[in-house]
Amino acid sequence: MLLHIQNKILRMIANSEPVADTARELCADIETLMSGVICSILTVDQAGLLHPLAAPSLPADYSSALDGMMVGPEVGSCGAAAYLREPVIIEDIRRDLRCARSMGLIEGLGVSGCWSFPVVNAAGDAIAVIGFYSDQARSPSASERALAEACVDLCGLALQRHERAVDRERRANIDALTGLPNRSAYNGAMAQIPCDVPGAWALFIIDLDNLKIVNDTFGHLAGDALIKAAGTRIARAMAPDVSFRLGGDEFAVIIQNPGSLADLNAAAERVLIELERSADCEGHAVAPRATIGGAVLGVSERSAMAVNEAADFALYHAKETGRGGFVRYWPGIGTRITRRRDAIRDVADALADDRMETHYQPIVGLDTGEIVGLEALCRMRTVTGELVSALAFREATSDAHIAAELTQRVAVTVARDIAFWRDRGLLVQQVGLNVSTADFYTGSLAQKLEDAFGRAGVPLGGLIVEVSEDACIGRSDRVVAREIEALRAAGVRVALDDFGTGHASLTHLLNVPVDIIKIDQAFIGRLWPDDPSMVIVEGLIDIARQLGIEIVAEGIETEVQASQLWSMGCKVGQGFAFARAADRDTTSALLRRHASGREGATPIFAQSPMEGSTSRVRRVRSA
Repeated sequence: MLLHIQNKILRMIANSEPVADTARELCADIETLMSGVICSILTVDQAGLLHPLAAPSLPADYSSALDGMMVGPEVGSCGAAAYLREPVIIEDIRRDLRCARSMGLIEGLGVSGCWSFPVVNAAGDAIAVIGFYSDQARSPSASERALAEACVDLCGLALQRHERAVDRERRANIDALTGLPNRSAYNGAMAQIPCDVPGAWALFIIDLDNLKIVNDTFGHLAGDALIKAAGTRIARAMAPDVSFRLGGDEFAVIIQNPGSLADLNAAAERVLIELERSADCEGHAVAPRATIGGAVLGVSERSAMAVNEAADFALYHAKETGRGGFVRYWPGIGTRITRRRDAIRDVADALADDRMETHYQPIVGLDTGEIVGLEALCRMRTVTGELVSALAFREATSDAHIAAELTQRVAVTVARDIAFWRDRGLLVQQVGLNVSTADFYTGSLAQKLEDAFGRAGVPLGGLIVEVSEDACIGRSDRVVAREIEALRAAGVRVALDDFGTGHASLTHLLNVPVDIIKIDQAFIGRLWPDDPSMVIVEGLIDIARQLGIEIVAEGIETEVQASQLWSMGCKVGQGFAFARAADRDTTSALLRRHASGREGATPIFAQSPMEGSTSRVRRVRSA
C-alpha cells in the first residue's frame, strides 16, 4: 500500500500537477493508512510564518487561523517542529503547555495527540511541516513513524518541484544580497507574532559600524561583501531564530530560543564574537563591527511595535555611549530620545511661528576692553514669551532639516543686521555664525551664505563660521572638506568652536584648515595658580600663534581672567565679564559706546574698566 501511494504521488509530481492537489492527495492517503489520524501540511516561509497547504479533513476556519502564525519552540507541535527542525511528538494536547495558546482552536476537533514532522531542504531550512492529529492520546507506532518519514520525503520532492513558483513568491520577501528575509518579511513576521505572554520573545536590532568607512575606502563592492559576510554570521550565531536584513547596514533577529531569551547578553556576545574575524571584502581583510540594541516583550512593551521601538531606543543609546557593544532596553532609556523629539517639534513650531530670534554677544579685545566682533546666537521665544537659549534645544540641530532652516534664518538675520549697523555708521569688524554638522549635508552651505549676504549687500569678508570639533575633524569625509574649502574660498573664516571638550587633538591642527580656535570656558574657569588649565591654555596659545591661528577665549567671567589671558598672549575673548547676548537694539547701543575704532569708545567692563597697561596685567598674573 505504501508503495502504491509513493508511485501515485511521484506520478503527480512528474506530471507537474499543482502542489496543493498533490499535498491533498498525500493527506488523504495517509488518513487511509493510519486509522484514527487526520493529516495536514503547512508550508513555512523564510520569515518563519506558517501557511496551510492541505488539510482535507480539518475545518477550513481552523486552517485559516493557522495562516501567518510564526513558528517558535512553544507554538504547538507544528510550529515547534518547524522551528527546531526536528519531529515533535505531543501525546496529549490538553496536557502540553506548547498547545496552550491554540487550545481554543483545537477544542471540538475530536483529537488528542499531535505528531509533527518538518520537511527540511538541503540548506537545513524547514520549508514545510506535516501534522498528524490522533484521536487518542498516544505516540506514533514504529510503523506510523516510518510512514510519516516516507511522506516527509514525498512532500519534500513535491515542494522542490514546486520550488520555482515558491521562489517567485518568496523573492519579494528575500534580500538579494544576503539571502536573508528582508524588511517586508520582517514586517509580516512582526505583525503575526503573539504578544500575549510577556517574555515570550525578544528582538535584536543590529547596525554595522564600519560599512561607510569600507564603502569610502575600498568601494561599494567591498561594502556589499561586508554586508553579506555579516548577514551570514549573524544568522549562524542566532539560529534557529530568524535573522532579517532590514536594509543598508541594519539587521534584526526575532528571538524565541529559550536559551537566548534566558541570557540576551550571551546571545549578543555570540554575534559580536562571530563578527570579530576578518572577512574577505574584494581582496581586503575587514572585520565587521556592529552595535546591538535589544528589547524583550514585556509588561510595558505589549505589542510588536513597542518592542521594535524599545530595541531602537537601546541601539541609539548603545551608539551614543560606545559603539561595538550591546545595550538592553530599560524604561528610562527612552527619555533622551523623547527629549530630542520634543526639541525638534518645539523648534519646528517656533520656526513656523517666526519665534526664533538672533542675539549677539560681544567679542572684546583683551587689551582695550573694546568690542572687536560679535557672535550671533540663536534664541527661541516660547509661546508664553519666555526666551530660551540654544543650549536648551541643541539636540534639535541633529535633525538635518531643522539645522538647515535655523542656519538659513540666522544667516539672513545677521546679514540684515550688519547692513542695519553699517547704514547707521556702526562698525562691526566680524560676526561669528554657528553651524552644525548637519549643515554640511543639506546642500551648499557656502552658496547659501553667499546668497543671504548678497541679498543684503554685505560682503562675506567679515563672517566667521563656527564649527564644532566633531564636524571639523570629520573633514576626512569629502563632503565636509569641500564645504570648508568653499567657505574659505568665498572669504569666510572658519573657527573651531569649544576646543578641548570634544575629540580634537593637537595633531588635527596640522590638517584642519581653521583660522580661529575658541578655547572652551571649561578651561577658562580654572585659570588659577597650580591648576593644569594654566599650562594647557598657555601652551595652546603659543602653539596657535606659531601656526598663525587666532585664539578666542570663551566664557570669561572676571576681569582677572581677562588679564591672565592677555598676559599669556590671547588677544580677544568673550563672556559675561563683558556682556551677555542681547538683541539687535541693545547690541546697537553697545556698539555706539564700545566698538573698537569708534571715536570715544570706552571699555565694556561693567566695573573696574581695564586700563590695558602691560604692568597691570603682569601684576595680576603674578598675584
